[in-house]
Amino acid sequence: MNTIISSILIINAGSSSIKMALYEMGGEPVLKLSGKIEKIGSDNSTLIIKQNDSKNKFSLKANDFYSTTVALIDWLKQQTWFKEIKAIGHRIVHGMHHTQPGIITDDLLKELNGIADYDPDHLPSEIKFIELLQKEYPQLMQVACFDTAFHTTIPAVAKTFAIPKKYYEEGIQRYGFHGISYSYLMQQLQKINKAEANGRIILAHLGNGASIAAVKDGKCSDTSMGFTPAAGIVMSSRSGDLDPGVAWYLMQQGMDAKTFNDIINHQSGLLGISGISSDMQILLQQKENENAALAIDVFCYQIKKYIGAYIAALEGIDVLVFSGGIGENAAEIRKRICESFQYAGIEIDEESNNNNQQLVSTGSSKIKVYVIPTNEELMIATQTFALFKQHN
Repeated sequence: MNTIISSILIINAGSSSIKMALYEMGGEPVLKLSGKIEKIGSDNSTLIIKQNDSKNKFSLKANDFYSTTVALIDWLKQQTWFKEIKAIGHRIVHGMHHTQPGIITDDLLKELNGIADYDPDHLPSEIKFIELLQKEYPQLMQVACFDTAFHTTIPAVAKTFAIPKKYYEEGIQRYGFHGISYSYLMQQLQKINKAEANGRIILAHLGNGASIAAVKDGKCSDTSMGFTPAAGIVMSSRSGDLDPGVAWYLMQQGMDAKTFNDIINHQSGLLGISGISSDMQILLQQKENENAALAIDVFCYQIKKYIGAYIAALEGIDVLVFSGGIGENAAEIRKRICESFQYAGIEIDEESNNNNQQLVSTGSSKIKVYVIPTNEELMIATQTFALFKQHN
């Protein structure tokens, strides 16, 4: 029997950027091209396409997210390969209680529009892209892959906030995010060592957005992000955990909700503490600057606190996994975090760590420490293709 190859387009739309990827699915997944648009709304918004070994740039005449989306769809329509697309998979950051990817229907869009205020930085732009594609290509299957799905196994003791129960019933609870990345990491860990993948695992997705997840017996039992992606550890420009009284105080000073949301999501974190940059690599190059050094210290300290807490919650740890832009590339950050857990049996091999090898712990380390590059786009393609096959 011949394998049927299907082209799957992946869209990952954020508040100021859009990432895309084209995969051929059916046999081994093959990445045909990838692209991204950054700095949406600025004067120099550009579509960058990587295909084979080439990189091409296309100027987009757009000054906001809507016009950028229209321009991208117009560009897609001009590509000879676009007519071969069988389905489009979307990363949807907030999926409430959805446990599996789903075909996008009018009812699902209505539901997502109803919770758009939960995540104003992502959901509105994701929904808009879907709606525009739906209008142009109503017969083309679109699939929602939810970042929150991985975390739906979190027990009530970990997802319940200590506020009046009526708010929990209205949907205010810990949801967790980066779930598509975590699903991919668990899949890769299964390939490396099935026994370890069924043990007590702490996953650290450290990038512009950063979070920690505790996994036991293959299921997520807790995670650092909460009701929104702004909670948890310090991130590039997000505050992470914050005393609720800070919001009350600033509102008493006249700050409105929109401004507060902008501060905790776009002006805080590494950028807010350092006053220099949200980029960890830049901060590592300027450690002689006290504020840059403090930002790095706070980042590592908070991660150590969460890992320590999850070791307690899991009643031990067998595997620690680093991923994301910082987790995969910043050897010094991994070293600083792991040095604090020598008491727990973590030993880092300096050479392997400096070379960003897959296994960075020593042979005598009681706990395995891995560096596993994440691939959200491939995970979305796999999930989308599975639904496409199921319905065709």
